[in-house]
Amino acid sequence: MSAGGDGGRRDESAEEISEEWTVSGIVSTLVPLLLALSILQMVSGTVLESFEEQLLAYPSLLVLVPVMIGTAGNLGSIMCARLSTQLHLGTLEFSPTNTDIRANVGAVIGLAATVFVLLGFAAWGIGRVLGGSLGLGTLLVITIVSGMLLAIWVVLVSTVSVYLSYRLGYDPDDTTIPVVTNVCDITGVLILFGVVTVVL
Repeated sequence: MSAGGDGGRRDESAEEISEEWTVSGIVSTLVPLLLALSILQMVSGTVLESFEEQLLAYPSLLVLVPVMIGTAGNLGSIMCARLSTQLHLGTLEFSPTNTDIRANVGAVIGLAATVFVLLGFAAWGIGRVLGGSLGLGTLLVITIVSGMLLAIWVVLVSTVSVYLSYRLGYDPDDTTIPVVTNVCDITGVLILFGVVTVVL
């Protein structure tokens, strides 16, 4: 009796998954989302253009921008993928006391700390070759502070994106990574130049 009931539930779950994972379902979900995110990318480009004078004055910052927002997108993709996998496995609980979420947050923050320190050294070296005037200490402060703020923001955006996607009935595998990477593009630029304004 129990086995039959379990088999029935597995069949129902399989049918639900097959209904969700259709080409038309994925397209109808992603096309409006990607259109909205494309507009957001245009806004991001406009914001970046407003800092053109600072970028030309400090070549090291010019080096930092694409790598900074690219790294943030990568960290967000890692966080979203891990949370989505746990969600599909039924092991994810959206709670600050959840050890799995805290472990994921710790991994992303630790990875960010390592990467952004190395990025600071790399940007300084390339900036010196390009004739930049920013010192190593100043550039490290800018890179580490903005990088860690961005990493914390990535964790928040990733977690909220997975949760909202789940609550709205969408598959987080389809929606969260495009949302996080695009949101981090524009916020990454704002955070970086916010820190630059304070430091310089």
